[in-house]
Amino acid sequence: MTMRYAVFGHPVVHSLSPRIHAAFATQLGIAMEYAAIDAAPEDFATALAAFADAGGRGANVTLPHKERALALCAAASARARRAGAANTLTRRDGAWHGDNTDGIGLVHDLTERHRIDLRARRVLMIGAGGAARGTAPALLDAGIEELWVVNRTPERADALADAMGEPGRVHTRYWSDLRNLGSFDMVINATSAGRGGTLELPFTLATHRTLAVDLSYGEAAVPFLAWAEAAGCTQRIDGIGMLVEQAAESFAIWHGRRPDTDPVYATLSARAGVLHTAD
Repeated sequence: MTMRYAVFGHPVVHSLSPRIHAAFATQLGIAMEYAAIDAAPEDFATALAAFADAGGRGANVTLPHKERALALCAAASARARRAGAANTLTRRDGAWHGDNTDGIGLVHDLTERHRIDLRARRVLMIGAGGAARGTAPALLDAGIEELWVVNRTPERADALADAMGEPGRVHTRYWSDLRNLGSFDMVINATSAGRGGTLELPFTLATHRTLAVDLSYGEAAVPFLAWAEAAGCTQRIDGIGMLVEQAAESFAIWHGRRPDTDPVYATLSARAGVLHTAD
């Protein structure tokens, strides 16, 4: 019997997850079906339950459902609980078990593919939603020195910082404070602002040595990466590598085997300019 999997989001029509998981399945000779299911926030729980009733064995979860997904799980991994969000669900004993592979996906991409040493870096995280929550714990575990979180809604930034449980390393500031924070070794855009147009940030946040990372990719990453180029950042990375690596981690959770991500990353990177973020 073909195993059924899916990615849930809103919107999700442009999701690359079906293509990525199909490539992984072909590579490892695994028969599986992987669909994209669009569910509005108010319909997510119902859609997920219907998927389970139809034999769904696992699901990826993207915007805007990651925090809601965790709440629907009977059990969750330590990293999902720490993040307060789940992007990977597995059906076990009639219930969903949640995990979060975003952080390990980002760290793997930066340290293994790009050979970047994250230790002792002063990092600015712009945004405090599901993507930020998923990646912040892994960055701290990878050895960054400090994490500064800025969000347009300061209460969400405070909640993320509190969840990390490391007040000596994780700090929050108001959006209006950005001009007074000095420069960072690494600036991460974890917002979806790029989907709607410009992202206004002061150039004082970066120097030519600053690593600029957007957790989005394709057209959604253009505004932030353009800002980073104008700010003089010589190293600018989009979220395609993270997307592929977190997918590989999900695949390994479901099937017990981790695929080779390099061929899939190479294919998607060659088409980065025409991709639309939906993961």
